[in-house]
Amino acid sequence: PSGVLKWEELPELPPAQGQSIPHGLAGAFSGIHNNALIIAGGANFPDGAPWEGGKKAWHDDIYVLEKQGNGHYEWRAGFKLPTPLAYGASISTPSGLVCIGGCDALRCYPDVFIMKWDAISQTVSFENLPSLPSPCAFASAAKSENTIYVAGGQSVMTGEEAMKNFWSLDLVHGKKWETLPSWDGAPRILSILAAQNGGTGDYIYLFSGRHVAPKMETQLLKDVHRFDPAAKTWKRLSDAPRCLMAGSGAAFGANHILLIGGDDGGYWGQDLRNDHPGFPRDMAYAYHTLTDTWANMGELPQNHVTTNLISWENGWVIPSGEIRPAVRTPKILKFEKIKSTRRLAGLDYLALIAYLLSLIGMGFYFSKRENTTDDFFLAGRRVPWWAAGLSIFGTQLSAITFMAIPAKAYATNWIQFLFNMGIIAIAPLIVYGFLPFFRRLNITSAYEYLEKRFNIVIRLAGSALFIIFQIGRIGIVLLLPSLALSVVTGMNVYFCILIMGILSTVYTVMGGIEAVIWTDVLQVFVLVGGALVCFFAALFQIDGGFSRLFSMALQEGKLHFINWEWDFGRLTIWVIILSWINALIPYASDQAVIQRYLTTKDEKSARRAVWTNAVLTLPATLLFFGIGTVLFVFYKSHPMRLDPGMAKIDNVFPWFIMRELPMGLSGLLIAGIFAASMSTLDSSMNSMSTAVVTDFYRRFKPNPSEKYCLDLARWLTAIFGLFGTVFAIFLASSDFKSLWDQFVMIIGLLGGGLGGLFVLGIFTKRANSAGAGIGLLFGGVMQYLAKEYSGLHSFLFAAIGFFSCIVAGYAISLFFPRSGKSLDGLTVFTLHSERSENK
Repeated sequence: PSGVLKWEELPELPPAQGQSIPHGLAGAFSGIHNNALIIAGGANFPDGAPWEGGKKAWHDDIYVLEKQGNGHYEWRAGFKLPTPLAYGASISTPSGLVCIGGCDALRCYPDVFIMKWDAISQTVSFENLPSLPSPCAFASAAKSENTIYVAGGQSVMTGEEAMKNFWSLDLVHGKKWETLPSWDGAPRILSILAAQNGGTGDYIYLFSGRHVAPKMETQLLKDVHRFDPAAKTWKRLSDAPRCLMAGSGAAFGANHILLIGGDDGGYWGQDLRNDHPGFPRDMAYAYHTLTDTWANMGELPQNHVTTNLISWENGWVIPSGEIRPAVRTPKILKFEKIKSTRRLAGLDYLALIAYLLSLIGMGFYFSKRENTTDDFFLAGRRVPWWAAGLSIFGTQLSAITFMAIPAKAYATNWIQFLFNMGIIAIAPLIVYGFLPFFRRLNITSAYEYLEKRFNIVIRLAGSALFIIFQIGRIGIVLLLPSLALSVVTGMNVYFCILIMGILSTVYTVMGGIEAVIWTDVLQVFVLVGGALVCFFAALFQIDGGFSRLFSMALQEGKLHFINWEWDFGRLTIWVIILSWINALIPYASDQAVIQRYLTTKDEKSARRAVWTNAVLTLPATLLFFGIGTVLFVFYKSHPMRLDPGMAKIDNVFPWFIMRELPMGLSGLLIAGIFAASMSTLDSSMNSMSTAVVTDFYRRFKPNPSEKYCLDLARWLTAIFGLFGTVFAIFLASSDFKSLWDQFVMIIGLLGGGLGGLFVLGIFTKRANSAGAGIGLLFGGVMQYLAKEYSGLHSFLFAAIGFFSCIVAGYAISLFFPRSGKSLDGLTVFTLHSERSENK
């Protein structure tokens, strides 16, 4: 903990106008606007402590600290507030520093205004906002999205009495402050308010403070409360380790709140005067919103109270403040989080390199058998059903499953468990409704069916949509593990992307679909085996073992997996059931999956491959959700072992691998993460080259030579691998709140209508090419409108595009004459017998 934060000092606050000695300020407005630190107002004792005859002074001076191009900082002064103020709340926003309430020696104020810094003209300006419902000072404030929240405070300067107010103001649409339900606890001043993600969304957290009232003994508070903005309800959480009144707090990393400074009341009521040692320096804590636990962050260089914790310049700033009764400091402290990594050791690299070399060796071995495009695309139809099934399983598993699903279960619960059960629910439909067409028509690309059923335009549109989706998928599947590995191992994120992208491309170019399938088989064993090792490694470090795991998970609601509400904007059971369309789409219209059906020797083997994948989904889903749950219990039991500055929740599983597993084993598990990504990459590259050669080149080039088509397929595989790698590098600077949600959104936006095309063709005789084309476009439009304006859960986008395409496509077909094309063998009503596959 003592090495988590790295401290430095910025230039001290300059002396006030007419003074030669700098004095600090307590209760000043402070924050960031236009990349400048603003400190305004505040109070101090410029003539000495009150027991020495000094009087408290309230100020209206404004100071602005800017960082120059040479890296040095420079203060700007000479600006004034409308009136001297101190002990108000302040929030940094893109529009300016919002200043809320405050007081002087005589009264408290309800005024709220924005203070803006113009870096070009070097001027400060003000803009009034709606006033508070009542005067308020010594309150705390926080901002979540576009809404500011204010809690507690006092309304008068005589006969002090803490308030129990909780107000909010929407900075975009709000015309006045809204009074919200208050917490179930004592009124308070000098509390800490912070906004942070709590797993299922952003919440407002209220910490500590002091309860004062006339004729009542002061209460030093340690209680903690959480407000849910969606439900407008409060929940009592675990108490803070000690009273943190007058401290500062802010969101830190993905799910921590950093609480710096404050007074624990250790010397409360003692008249120490100049002998006061200062507020305790060991008051730095990280509160974890998911596990409701606290971790000590080490000692502070100096404890500043009645100030703010401000994010600035890739670090955090604590401007001025009070360091002991009646004593302010002009010091401006800044700190950064030291990156917590454990470099891969020699044994780790040995395990990782051995695994990667084995993939290249497999590519080289199978390259000797790739003599035709039938070998390169379909492995000569000689793949065993169980290997094809494992390959489908590995392709769908990916790094998304390996890291993001445990992260979701760790952060929330098992609500998404039933989403993965979609493949089990739709497997019979795939086996008996779709698979026979792909086998019995003797095709290489799934989109050949669309031309036979509709026309060439529909075929090319379907194939192009598939290729676009796969390029985006390659980028995301490469990016996710690379980001996580970069954070926990210190390896460069671009290096990780390049290693996975290049190696996947090399062995796929060499060995074609056969290398893809057999490396997928190896990758599945590494992936699942590594996940099992991690589960038991975490379980064995939990006191009480499995019984403790189960009881705590049950108590914390981590095993909750069904939401029965009639709400299609949240992940309810009804949304989950409709989202099973997401599972149907790849098995019905995705060349990367369908190509596996075609590599087996016959239709019976293909059916077994699909069932193998479906059967494996249940235990694998149980395993990966179980890992998320065991990680939650592990870190709740050992809060000091979690990185408080973890930027993305998706990094929690790799963090555990690197920090908790022994050398060598960590390397093997890192290889598992590489495996998760590469098992998807190789499939995408090979299937895209299949689609281009089959649907575009061979379709329009009469009688091309087999050798040229094979060479073209290899070159296209290399090009797609390179393009996907470059795309992942481009995405490396993008900010995804959850890569799992982003992945599902892409499936919905690009895949829904494409799946609907195959349903139109297979299950109706009336649908024609005009209806199919318009239906595909209509499905895309409806998906876009749903995403932008509906408020529906993103898991429903695929279902909307899917059903919109089917309904619109069939309806439009009624207005066009039948094409006259033979439907023999192209619909469920005209399907040939299984024996026709071998003719």
